[in-house]
Amino acid sequence: MNVPDKSKIGDHDLSLADFISALGTARDLPLVFHYDGHAVRSGYHVTEVKAGQFSALDCGANPEAWSEIFVQLWDVEEAGRTHLSAGKFAAIVRKVSEHVRLDATARLTFEVSDGVRPMQLYCAGTPVLEDGGIHVHLQPRPASCKPRDRWLAEAAPAQACCGPRENAGGCCP
Repeated sequence: MNVPDKSKIGDHDLSLADFISALGTARDLPLVFHYDGHAVRSGYHVTEVKAGQFSALDCGANPEAWSEIFVQLWDVEEAGRTHLSAGKFAAIVRKVSEHVRLDATARLTFEVSDGVRPMQLYCAGTPVLEDGGIHVHLQPRPASCKPRDRWLAEAAPAQACCGPRENAGGCCP
């Protein structure tokens, strides 16, 4: 399995390319998604893969633009089915890419529903090889304030370096 490069997207997001790459050579292993404290059932389906190009104005009046890939998972049990293999998942994405332009660097979002509860949005953790399968932990995608997030990211290095002298780690004069 490969380690994703998150330099081009947020700390909590994987790109489509990073996700597929992380599946690496373990394509025959079952791909098991986890959300809300449990694993998807073995009969789950990838019901839709869609690409979106978004333009917006954030709450600080800053223009924003990004690409996002949505993978919809239907969490159902079906007799005789097992979890999709990582290779089958990659093949589904490849088939979609023959008909829909998928930006491999786009942020990846999972939409999950059991067919009863409303669909919810999740971001994926890095795929992990364990217990004979590839496990992906999905975390709810929270709302955020982009101007605040940018301000915190810019302030973090200054706070780390210019805190109280005994905690400064030698970086302050």
